[in-house]
Amino acid sequence: MADFKPKKAVALKYDNESGAAPVVVASGQGDIAERIIELAQEAGLHITTDPDLSELLAQIPIGHEIPEELYQAVAEVLAYVYRLNGQARQD
Repeated sequence: MADFKPKKAVALKYDNESGAAPVVVASGQGDIAERIIELAQEAGLHITTDPDLSELLAQIPIGHEIPEELYQAVAEVLAYVYRLNGQARQD
């Protein structure tokens, strides 16, 4: 039988004008993760799924910037979201 791993969710806030690193603003697993996802959907935010990245981000305390080691992975997610936002404006 496979090990059950509860769903995890991490929300990041990034201000591209400040130049600061993204900050973890919410994190949780199970019911809390479901609620984070639900609130993000209600707010019209884009959600990406990357269990490995979520696992790493979930270790960062809320209110802290992501570590430099995760910049590249998070930058790829942000680039994806920016592309989606650009496509949505064109529709």
